[in-house]
Amino acid sequence: MPLCDDPPVKKLQLVLMSIAILLGCGGEGEPIRVGSKNFTESVILAEVVAQALERHGCEVERRANLGGTMVAHSAITSGSLDAYVEYSGTALTAILGEPASSDRAAVDRTIRDQYDRLGLVWGPNLGFNNTFAMIVRKSDAEAFRLETISDLKKVERAFQPGFGPEFAARPDGYDGLRQTYGLAFTNGPKTMDLGLTYRALAGGQVDLIAGNSTDGLIESLGLVALKDDRGYFPPYDAAVVYRREIDSRCAGASDTIAALAGTIDETEMRRMNFEVDGGKRSPAEVVREFLATAGTAVAAGSVEE
Repeated sequence: MPLCDDPPVKKLQLVLMSIAILLGCGGEGEPIRVGSKNFTESVILAEVVAQALERHGCEVERRANLGGTMVAHSAITSGSLDAYVEYSGTALTAILGEPASSDRAAVDRTIRDQYDRLGLVWGPNLGFNNTFAMIVRKSDAEAFRLETISDLKKVERAFQPGFGPEFAARPDGYDGLRQTYGLAFTNGPKTMDLGLTYRALAGGQVDLIAGNSTDGLIESLGLVALKDDRGYFPPYDAAVVYRREIDSRCAGASDTIAALAGTIDETEMRRMNFEVDGGKRSPAEVVREFLATAGTAVAAGSVEE
């Protein structure tokens, strides 16, 4: 479940696409540029795509930590990026400006059709849903009997929320959450870099954050994710987005990306996130181990090593 800074501006997208056409998108033999947003899971998933392509024999240029959702989306629509991993709920609401929906098939269909008009391919789904999670300290969950987001009504006068800038601004973020659950926090949310929210919660600077359901720090820091009992958040299935002409940079690149479908479940994603965030290991090392043990054609490699 990743995050976005600005609402979609379709005229801007068309301008960026025009620029890409005028400048050209490179040809065969040029590296495939794989990017990520600026949080751990996105960097890990970019590394999965990059290493899978390298196993196939493609040359890859990594562009990690580009920024928020709209930065990554602008980069791929303009042609300065060839692939990155996006989330269906984010693509639907934050990028395309469509209303949230819990109908997975309809969401995928809408995104696929609209991305196709932008020269982009939506898919494959990697196999897990990284939905938003409202997270509190385990000690508070036990003390105030907090199990669901609705239970936050009990503590709305005392709790200090703290969110990354995207959740505070996006249409499927804080404002919609307050309206759906009738929440009226006395203390307005503190806004901070997304990477600081977990430590701020664990350290007592804030009492409620918006995280991701696959974050490895939830258990390691003694935190609890509250159940979305009113089904506010749409599905956030992770999927590889890539430019339609990617095979012109490396023959068979799209087939290699397609082979990643269904290879990562929520447990595996949470484990890799923890290895990087909690174990302080490099994303590249964690992904190499994952691909070496994953039972896929990609893991076996498409070229002799």
